[in-house]
Amino acid sequence: MNLKAMLEKTAAKHPGKTAIVLGERRISYAELDEATNQVANTLVEMGLSQGDRVAIMLPNSPEFVTFYFGTIKAGGIATPLDIRHKIAELACLFDSCQPKVLVTASPVLEPIIPSLSRFDYIKHVIDAGNNHESQFPSYRRIIAAASARRIETEPAPDDIATISYAGGPTNQPQGAMLSHHSLARAADIYADGFRQTAEDIAMLFALPMYHVFGLASVLLTSINKGSTIVLVPGTGRSISSFLETIEREKGTMFLGVPYIYALANNVAKWEGVKNDLSSLRLCASAAAPISPNIIREFKQYYGLDIIDIWGLTEAVSHVTRPNTRPTARPGSCGQALPGWEIKIVDDNGRQLPAHQAGEIIVKGLIMDGYYNNPQATAEVIENDWLHTGDIGCVDEDGYLFITGRKKPMLILKGQNIYPSDIEQVLSTHPKIAAVRIVGIPDELRGEIVRAVIVLKEGETATEQEIRQFCQESMADYKLPKQIIFADALP
Repeated sequence: MNLKAMLEKTAAKHPGKTAIVLGERRISYAELDEATNQVANTLVEMGLSQGDRVAIMLPNSPEFVTFYFGTIKAGGIATPLDIRHKIAELACLFDSCQPKVLVTASPVLEPIIPSLSRFDYIKHVIDAGNNHESQFPSYRRIIAAASARRIETEPAPDDIATISYAGGPTNQPQGAMLSHHSLARAADIYADGFRQTAEDIAMLFALPMYHVFGLASVLLTSINKGSTIVLVPGTGRSISSFLETIEREKGTMFLGVPYIYALANNVAKWEGVKNDLSSLRLCASAAAPISPNIIREFKQYYGLDIIDIWGLTEAVSHVTRPNTRPTARPGSCGQALPGWEIKIVDDNGRQLPAHQAGEIIVKGLIMDGYYNNPQATAEVIENDWLHTGDIGCVDEDGYLFITGRKKPMLILKGQNIYPSDIEQVLSTHPKIAAVRIVGIPDELRGEIVRAVIVLKEGETATEQEIRQFCQESMADYKLPKQIIFADALP
């Protein structure tokens, strides 16, 4: 099975069923299949060849789904990128994957336009909106004019379908290559683990589809089963709107990060429980450790359990099966799903016994390697085992417990942040002699970013000055929450 065949099979089985909901928009599986054919034919006419990369910089939207599957159908490699990246960060990612086509829209597109000449490998830019139709092909024109004929060429199972960047700092891009087989097989396994069917309504909020958790565990798994996906715009600030949408759309599943569950608890504390969430049969959390307090309060306010699962981009998405009785193994994120094996090893690679902490390594549906980076691949894959950089232990029944991280990384609202990214930017400030980035535990966000800064002799600076400098050079989620000036680094 490949991802092209997966969508076509679902569209043939459920043509009139709603695939995607965004506000008042309702898109059926037949309409989605036709639109992806139009995008695929457009890309082929642009000269997209087997294995060419298409960089997709879009928020959660029907257009993201259309361009993702359109790229797959055309034989390309879909490469979703974070829309919050600034041009310096994008330059590193573009140089890594060298996309032939860039798909984005205002306001993401506008700051990129002046720098496009730097990236001579980008031959075409598609505006998924309609603000630059005089300069670039727009989505509206593609849908109005392109052929909807089906492309008969089928990707091979081992062909790379997606490059997903999450393996390391932005200044050292590590794009995990995920094959059609791995993604399609994982979608089968995830659906079985969730007991997901065509009757399910999956809610997607504050979990971007350019992140593999949103892409594989929600989008691809739902399309595989013919479920309906409800896209809810916004971030944590619009949590009340999200809760209202669950009630209105009768959502049955929500996969999110701990931050969103914590915000939902705060709404219940401050405003009371105003929405009926009884349609939800499954709530799962991943991407960061979740506090037992969050789980307990969510159960108290909404009467729903939160299932904790664990995974990583390099192993498609989540690796552990939902622990359907969280109280039976409190603190555990479940056992290995079919298709994966989990071991705990010491620094010499020796397997450790139950209840002893070490590095978590996994085997099974893992990436083919980092794109154009054999050295980084060799550092994490050994004898088909993937070294995750996470620390944990398993009990005698194989239940996994996460206890720490081996990687120099912190997690804020489920988003991986590498201190070296921020330190590299701040080290270019003319007044800064040295900088250290650390993560500070935070009940709501998981961790927050603290910058400890040593100024050059005779220099003075304000927190606002440093924040403004950061805002110009890095994605907003990396911005230091705390800035401390010190005489020496800790």
